[in-house]
Amino acid sequence: MRLLLATSNAGKLKEFRAILDGLPVECVTLDAFPGVEEPHEDRATFEGNAALKVIYYAARTGLITVADDSGLEVDALGGAPGVLSARFSGEPKNDRANNEKLVSLLAGVPQQRRSARFKCAAALATPEGLVAIETGAIEGRIIDPPRGENGFGYDPHFFVPQLGCTTAEMPPELKNRLSHRGQALRKLRAHIERLTTEIST
Repeated sequence: MRLLLATSNAGKLKEFRAILDGLPVECVTLDAFPGVEEPHEDRATFEGNAALKVIYYAARTGLITVADDSGLEVDALGGAPGVLSARFSGEPKNDRANNEKLVSLLAGVPQQRRSARFKCAAALATPEGLVAIETGAIEGRIIDPPRGENGFGYDPHFFVPQLGCTTAEMPPELKNRLSHRGQALRKLRAHIERLTTEIST
């Protein structure tokens, strides 16, 4: 079975491959479909955007598709950046600019009020329509000085108190086990496995 991993984010793609490793599928990326443009993500929730993406790409490529929508919610910012996480500082997407804006907006906010979470909705669709959506979340708080070289996005500023490190300081294996995306994609594995069984019988 061919499975489209519908993301142009290299960091996400690496995590997708690691978490879905071992499935009896041939993973294909968007590079194989240069003529297919990105959809306009205009839903108000991570679940809505994830569903939009998989339905869009599955219909246009004819492949079973996995995609996610994920982001950071900061309580002191009223839940922002939320679904706008990737474009928090505007277009084009820029991790450094996003992080600079985040830290700037939290200037003067004490650590005890910097609670935040990463949230992810991962979705699966066939060309016929949506199959499943699964979610995951990890709690933490935002720190000013970036720490760690792993990960991407807001990882260097997302501190997990119970582990004493940022998600950018976690080795990939640990992050994939604990992260919002890891949680959601592991739940989605069961749906992919069921599809592979149905197709092979």
